Amino acid sequence: MHKGTKRLLISGAATLLLSSAAVVALPVAGAQAATTLANAGFETDGKATATPTGWSTYSAAGQNSASYSEAGGHSGSYRLTHWSASAYKVETYQYLSGLTNGNYTLTAWVRSGGGQNSAYLALKNCGSAEQRTDLPPTPNGAWIRLVTSIAVTNNQCTISINSDANAGNWLNVDDLSFTSGSTGLTARGADVSTLKKSEDKGGVYKYSNGTTGDALAILNSAGMNYVRLKVWVNPADGYNTKTQVLAMAKRAKALGMGVLIDFHYSDIWADPGSQTKPSAWSSYSLSQLNSAVYNHTYDVLNALKAQGTTADMVQIGNEINGGMLWSEGSTANWSNLAGFLTQGANAAKAVSSSTKVVLHLAKGGDDAGARTFFDNAVSHSVPFDVIGLSYYGYWHGPLSDLQTTLDDLASRYGKQVFVAETAYPFTLANNDSLENNIATSSQLVSGYDATQAGQAANFRDVLNVVEAVPNGKGLGAFYWEPTWTAVAGNGWDPADAGSGDAWENQALFDYSNKPTSAMSWFKHR
Repeated sequence: MHKGTKRLLISGAATLLLSSAAVVALPVAGAQAATTLANAGFETDGKATATPTGWSTYSAAGQNSASYSEAGGHSGSYRLTHWSASAYKVETYQYLSGLTNGNYTLTAWVRSGGGQNSAYLALKNCGSAEQRTDLPPTPNGAWIRLVTSIAVTNNQCTISINSDANAGNWLNVDDLSFTSGSTGLTARGADVSTLKKSEDKGGVYKYSNGTTGDALAILNSAGMNYVRLKVWVNPADGYNTKTQVLAMAKRAKALGMGVLIDFHYSDIWADPGSQTKPSAWSSYSLSQLNSAVYNHTYDVLNALKAQGTTADMVQIGNEINGGMLWSEGSTANWSNLAGFLTQGANAAKAVSSSTKVVLHLAKGGDDAGARTFFDNAVSHSVPFDVIGLSYYGYWHGPLSDLQTTLDDLASRYGKQVFVAETAYPFTLANNDSLENNIATSSQLVSGYDATQAGQAANFRDVLNVVEAVPNGKGLGAFYWEPTWTAVAGNGWDPADAGSGDAWENQALFDYSNKPTSAMSWFKHR
């Protein structure tokens, strides 16, 4: 763009002293229970009820009344609700025993008004470390499907829905399932295309303890396992060329990270509003443009292979909503666009058949628009392996729209999907002379403040939605430009050394150059 919560918790035996106000005590080892989830849709009772059949409620403070079923289900007539007019802590749970050991996944449809101290699904007492998935705020009232996976090693597991909430906070849960199998994200990455220039201009990056270090190593130690590197043809500042990409790829591979190469086929930013041909290609014929796409793609990727850093994924174009290499390759000329995309894909496969070809749109919340593009790509026989989408909540709509788009594209085209770009501010304060792209509270996404906690929650929830794509087709997500801090000379315009950076408040390094708390979510499973 021009421009979940999976936490490993220490598992241990918990001794709970329940008061007489508790409806049902948590089961102890050896207690009799079902092997399958009962009343998963809260329909068994056929009415609103304080404690739905099959479920138990616990509140250390005797606030069991904050958990109940009521009308208004996701698919049926009823749902589970947590709510109280006063602050409350409550757990609704179900204990399963006699399970065959192995991996299991809890799936649930949820929605929440947000504002809780914590609100999450959990799998615990399963013989391995407890797993949690936080419930995102869904102020539009739309349901979101979430997943949580765990390894059962002691033939039992407790499915748990938890709220530590303020007065008036609410959540709904419905249509749960607990099935064999596991989920996870393969790619937990970031675009670090501006890093080398930042370093050359004096940029400094620190670990949380204040020790200065290599930014890639800091990100990798936080759990990041993939880098995304853009390629320009002949940029004015000499960065993001083949030479720079080769050096950055070598650094990333040395840390054991995967590499995604993002071809812009331009000398400058390519995005939905600009797909300008490289100046050297400006007078090319259609045939010459096709050859240029192939040769440029092959040249960069073959050089990467030659140095032992073969690209794992390759984007043929960046945010190509309207096509690329305008005007010849616009979506108004789909046969031309298809030719360019096919040339790029063929070049990538000629270098390495294992490299995955990505088509990338900035349509994370626009399922209809994405369908139109990919229907055209398929009808023109464009080869591709993976679908990438930019998703910025402040531009592309609620998480429910992202989920709809990811789910539909994965199912419709049988491809893996991922979020190729996402970001969120940790502050609204500016740190250079250029106003930030997201600079006022009116631009923020409801439920996510411009704080480190808000940035972390936003990144976490995007990861959770990608992980929940059915059939394991959610590949992962890439944070956009976590290292693009405010460094003089490293602005947005490669032709203007004095240009500023409008994204420093969305980096994953704060204004003291230390990691923001959002960086920890690279450890998301």
